[in-house]
Amino acid sequence: MLRLFKKLERKDIIGILICTILIVTLVWLELKVPDYMSAITKLVQTEGSEMSEILEQGGLMIACAFGSLICSIAVGYFAARVGSSFSKTLRKDIFNKVGNMGVAEIKKFSTSSLITRTTNDVMQVELLLGMGLQAILKAPIMAVWALFKILDKGFEWSILVAVCVAILLFTVGILMIIVLPRFAKVQKLIDKINGVARENVSGIRVIRAFNAENYQKDKFNVVNDELTNMQLFNQRCFAILNPMMMLVMHGLTLGIYVIGAILIESAGMTDKITLFSNMVVFSSYGMQVIMSFLLLAMTFMIFPRAQISAKRINEVLDEPISVIEGKFNGSTKEIGTIEFKNVSFKYPDADEYVLKDISFKVSKGETIAFIGSTGSGKSTLINLIPRFYDATEGEVLVDGVNVKEYQAESLHNKLGYVPQKAVMFTGTVSSNVAYGDNGKDDIDSDKIKEAIEVAQGADFVSQMEGTYEAHIARGGTNVSGGQKQRLAIARAIARDPEIYIFDDSFSALDYKTDATLRKELKAYTKDATSVIVAQRIGTILNADKIVVLDAGVCVGMGTHEELLKTCEVYKEIAYSQLSKEELGNA
Repeated sequence: MLRLFKKLERKDIIGILICTILIVTLVWLELKVPDYMSAITKLVQTEGSEMSEILEQGGLMIACAFGSLICSIAVGYFAARVGSSFSKTLRKDIFNKVGNMGVAEIKKFSTSSLITRTTNDVMQVELLLGMGLQAILKAPIMAVWALFKILDKGFEWSILVAVCVAILLFTVGILMIIVLPRFAKVQKLIDKINGVARENVSGIRVIRAFNAENYQKDKFNVVNDELTNMQLFNQRCFAILNPMMMLVMHGLTLGIYVIGAILIESAGMTDKITLFSNMVVFSSYGMQVIMSFLLLAMTFMIFPRAQISAKRINEVLDEPISVIEGKFNGSTKEIGTIEFKNVSFKYPDADEYVLKDISFKVSKGETIAFIGSTGSGKSTLINLIPRFYDATEGEVLVDGVNVKEYQAESLHNKLGYVPQKAVMFTGTVSSNVAYGDNGKDDIDSDKIKEAIEVAQGADFVSQMEGTYEAHIARGGTNVSGGQKQRLAIARAIARDPEIYIFDDSFSALDYKTDATLRKELKAYTKDATSVIVAQRIGTILNADKIVVLDAGVCVGMGTHEELLKTCEVYKEIAYSQLSKEELGNA
């Protein structure tokens, strides 16, 4: 928790200092009220006292109460500002850290957990900070100050207060021991609920198509009931705290008056007024002490969960980044070249290699394609180029420079990446095609239209309401799979990169559109290097170099004609899709 609070900005620290000054003033004003009550009590019982003297003391007491109210409002205002500002900083830091994470780190935490940590966990810490500035600061100041003011008022009363405080501390300590481990489980259960909810929303079409609504409801209810039962247990534990507080508070009041009555009865006439005045003051100060610990107890109710949340946030912020950005951003002697030198790769914590000893080089203007059975490592291989992962062994070079040496921005500006699953963002057709400002923020409307035409998307875009400014829903749910793929391809084309990476990006297109798009794309990108992952032989027939992968191993490399003669794996794939006549005429 303390490590997390080191992220407080200068303005937040100033806000905390202002809160501290206001709280000290607030405590002083509140503790002055019993003094005036004591003075009024003595004046009332002293012969010859003037009404003006009583009114004067009463006026000062009201002024202190009003000043305390103003200070309390001010403390609440500044505490809220500090809490909101701190949570804003935390959310920004988590967002930036996740943005810099590699795919391996994101998979380690899971998407639903990262969302919970960015929202719910940050909210718990903000709640603690907002309440803590008002309770944690005020309670000890109030308790210590009040204790010093009453120590000389009566030994018996002081022992009574000490016993009451010990009972409260014991109760809070027991509750902390019981509840703290369960709050860690609560946050993990919230992760699970987020995961099930996201799965349900993203897969709603499949769920409805298979009449699996009840199955999903049962799946959600299991997690929801588990979370509810855990929360009920925690709340039942904390429910003990309130009656215990009331019992101690009222018991203290009763004990003070019982002890006071005994002391007054046995005292001499001259001491009775002083003892009665001390009893009134002690009663007020004793209640202030107990109220201080009550405030602390209220904070302890949210502290365990906030502590768990802080730990979860620190886990994200402390997670080491596996893909460390380099410093190179200068010009290169080579342009549009990709080279793999004895590259092997295995996922973190995995025992087996996904790729083994892969070597090839492709020059500017050439097209290299990768084909193989499902799980052969095609997508993994091309993900090493933009550094979604780093090679376990060997080197990946772009324009003759190891990708590990590049600044991320410099490397990515060379690439036009089209992922296996086309991703659309909330906005318009134009904003999705001209997406991002990574050195390419000057894409004009003519360039956008040209890119969409090359990607064979002009027909369906022209029929959309608003055409190029037509609305695209989050995830592209208002366009088809083939349309999303064409817009994703247009996005890469609009950047005019040195290297195009197509990760099975033509799979949702019909054969006619696929053939037309590849023909147009070949003419448009003749000076750029193209890297293609495909399942269809027809998509890669004319590639300058085809790499055949089988279980992560390169089992063939060459042109289509060469591989038909020399590579059995390629021949099996080819004959499973096309006839001998079609392959001969290709």
